[in-house]
Amino acid sequence: MARFQYFILYKPFNVLTQFTDPVGGKMTLGDVYPFPKDVYPIGRLDEDSEGLLLLTNDPAMNKVWLDAGVEKEYYVQVEGIPKESDLQPLRQGLELRIKKKAFRTLPAGARLLQPAPVLPERNPPIRFRQSVPDAWIAITLREGKNRQVRKMTAAIGFPTLRLVRWRMGPHTLEGLEPGQVRELKKL
Repeated sequence: MARFQYFILYKPFNVLTQFTDPVGGKMTLGDVYPFPKDVYPIGRLDEDSEGLLLLTNDPAMNKVWLDAGVEKEYYVQVEGIPKESDLQPLRQGLELRIKKKAFRTLPAGARLLQPAPVLPERNPPIRFRQSVPDAWIAITLREGKNRQVRKMTAAIGFPTLRLVRWRMGPHTLEGLEPGQVRELKKL
């Protein structure tokens, strides 16, 4: 009987959420940690996003974590300083275009993070512009379309500068640095 394994990875910026690079020259999950050959990621994070990624060799977990509407919380550094009223469209759901099709997001949790979350520095750091203020917001979703969080913040007028998935269900990045892995007994 196969032994199922479960991992949390703090996926660094500029790492593909896959084990092979079809183009060549990009970092992949296999470059970050020597995962067993039969382990695969549950869901994705874009190359320019960072944060919590679950990996397993338990095929039943993909359906449990992706189809069941498990909460995912993102810490998002945005250009500009949103007011409470700016966050309201996120809480109500808004119309986006995903892969050239109209898509209405489910209502999301959205709150300003004050003070800013304490996170490891990103390598390379985001572009800093003294004349343009920035802020951090937390967005909680039960869905996950391609680049959805970035499209949501852009739709309300606050483009994403940095995106970190902090939590999936009960699991967080607490105590992990980019590239570090925590093995779990179960998800």
